[in-house]
Amino acid sequence: METEIMLDNKNVLTMKLLHYFITEKNYNPIILQGVENEIWLENLEEDCKVVRIVSNYIHNDEQFSFDLFKTRRIVKKIKKKTFSWDMNVMSIFLDMGENVTKEINEDPKLMAINVHDEDDIHKSELIHEIFPDLDQKMKYSEEGIELFAKITSDINKHNREDATRLEKVFQNKGAYLTWFLIIVNIIFYLVPILLNQYGDVIREFCIHGPSVRAGEYYRLLSGLFLHGNIMHLLFNCYALYVIGSQIENVLGRVKFVIIYFFSGVMGAFFSMIFGGGVASIGASGAIFGLMGALVCFGYYYRVYLGNVVKTQILPLIGLNLLIGFLSPGIDNFAHIGGLIGGVLVTRALGVKDKSTGFEKINGWIMLLLFTAFIVYFAFVYSA
Repeated sequence: METEIMLDNKNVLTMKLLHYFITEKNYNPIILQGVENEIWLENLEEDCKVVRIVSNYIHNDEQFSFDLFKTRRIVKKIKKKTFSWDMNVMSIFLDMGENVTKEINEDPKLMAINVHDEDDIHKSELIHEIFPDLDQKMKYSEEGIELFAKITSDINKHNREDATRLEKVFQNKGAYLTWFLIIVNIIFYLVPILLNQYGDVIREFCIHGPSVRAGEYYRLLSGLFLHGNIMHLLFNCYALYVIGSQIENVLGRVKFVIIYFFSGVMGAFFSMIFGGGVASIGASGAIFGLMGALVCFGYYYRVYLGNVVKTQILPLIGLNLLIGFLSPGIDNFAHIGGLIGGVLVTRALGVKDKSTGFEKINGWIMLLLFTAFIVYFAFVYSA
């Protein structure tokens, strides 16, 4: 009896659809409490971000209207959880009765098709428009138990490969460059003090707009390694350890270094533009750039990280900016410049296995335009 139930037409369709969306299109199941006879799948990189496979019997317009209402509520929760502004959803109904006369595609964001067999998929213009290869991918040489075994094996293999990729992304690879930068910051603070030349070093190497415009470009980088006092140094070193080690692990050492120094320089430019000629020192701009990179990474991996971006990363950034505005002597312009620079350079460099080529090209265009604009303001307009 179990074999007959498992291999009826509806279950065969469900298995084939799951095989396609999981192994071919990289959709992931969504765990929803209280939802029965439905399978929800999501891939936030696709135009159609959510696919529902509905095996529940929809027998009239009232039940279909309730299904739409329930779907909107669930999609609203998914959008909040995944930090998504827009979300196209496709519902594939496998058991819709003839008494349903309501237009099933009246909402362009909640697309739907009525499927009783594979011919319905072949005939669907909507399917051919959004998933043009679905019809061909549902053709198998295996049947019955062999088909079930193949589909199960392929899905399990895909899940293992996906888990392996995630493990490589999140595993601890060692934050060697983060520690190197921390040590350099400490050396730049202690050595001048021991030599009784700290004031001279600050004057010679700080970020100072008029001096940079006069040709002392090295200040854009050297100022990142100077700190006003021991508390300033310790706070930045701790923040660099916490955030930098994360970015170095998940994005890689090369991208980490590029993000750190580009963000620091962008912070320096913002100080030159908005600081009114006041000298600036510290690694805060670079650290805020790493925070921006963490936001980008969290956005791409929001399915796996849940609400971490909204509940932890963004509040942390907001709190630090607020402290900067309320506390005297803190160069919050460098923080803002570093944060923007970190987001833009991370978009351009891309997040492995997540960023598309199109997104990287757009990221580089935005980065180059932004950099040209800021450099012009720093050296020409604000001079």
